[in-house]
Amino acid sequence: MSRAATEVLDLPLDIPPEPDELIRAAMAWHFGPTGSPFWLERAKSLPFDPLTDIRTHDDLTLFPNVAAELRDVRTQDLIPRGYGQTPDVVGVFESGGTTGAPKRVVLLRDWLERMLHWSNLNLDAHGFERGVDWLGLVPSGPHIVGEYFRRSAATHGRHGFTLDLDPRWVKKLIAAGRRADADAYAEHLVDQAAFVLRTQDIGVLTITPPLLERIARRDDLTELVNEKVRAIRWGGTQLDPDSRYLYKTEIFPDVVLCGNYGSTMILGFAGERPGLPDDAGCVFDPYSPYVTFSVVNPETLRPVGYGDRGRVLVHHVSKSFFLPNNLERDTATRIEPLAGHTGDAVADIAAVTTFENENVIEGVY
Repeated sequence: MSRAATEVLDLPLDIPPEPDELIRAAMAWHFGPTGSPFWLERAKSLPFDPLTDIRTHDDLTLFPNVAAELRDVRTQDLIPRGYGQTPDVVGVFESGGTTGAPKRVVLLRDWLERMLHWSNLNLDAHGFERGVDWLGLVPSGPHIVGEYFRRSAATHGRHGFTLDLDPRWVKKLIAAGRRADADAYAEHLVDQAAFVLRTQDIGVLTITPPLLERIARRDDLTELVNEKVRAIRWGGTQLDPDSRYLYKTEIFPDVVLCGNYGSTMILGFAGERPGLPDDAGCVFDPYSPYVTFSVVNPETLRPVGYGDRGRVLVHHVSKSFFLPNNLERDTATRIEPLAGHTGDAVADIAAVTTFENENVIEGVY
């Protein structure tokens, strides 16, 4: 592989690559001798040659959606051989919090650091104070959000406080008709959060929308958050514009509120666009050109018009991971991207009711 192509994949964190140049470098890396066993074997069944036929970002749509295959593939086969015998693996993480058997991805340190750098800049743009303690009401392993919480707390904040949160158990309770037990579990989580909030100087609260709603129901906790917390970072799928407006203007009026839209299968998340009006819905911009969105008609996979709804199609193209053409379980409104960004921005995120023949149950998400 040429030195120039290697340099494109290893640019300094503050220098974005040219999108099509990134694609060509990624093809040389992932489908040459440095590629992962998974993709080198999978390439044999492709009706095209990635090394010669994939030249631009638009060409990624030629690839099949192989996300479901990540349920069974050996995780070591997902690591590009170019990392050598001792790749710096942060961890193996799973999807499957809300639908089906888990799919697995491997998080390497170079991508984690690149994603954190971009994410921390987004937090700065929203006015998150650096160097404060964080509290996370988010899943831990095997879900990737827990790792990102810990690293965000350490790199943007100071100390990170966590709780045990098992979204799979909540999903199982709801599927079995045990809604009261699921509610009791969620209240148990909020009780734990209350103890940390009362005893520690928490400056940033990271939380899912259903759990934030439960905190807002308790007057004592609402008062405590307003007294101590300077910023709330929510993540999951939905926070409707009316709820967002209520949180920002009435319930937590002096607290910064900022959202994320993430997925294990993209090894990260999209950040809320800074400067949106209080009464607007969230618009999410991915880490272009490494992670890009298209909002498409799920039958044709053709983009819908701006302002129209469709399914979210995701490409991840980086040195450590390659997953093109992944049709996510979420629908969204297609929004024009920021200047210089590739693909679409998304808004009004909502989960489909069924995905890969499984009912979607979000529970604490």
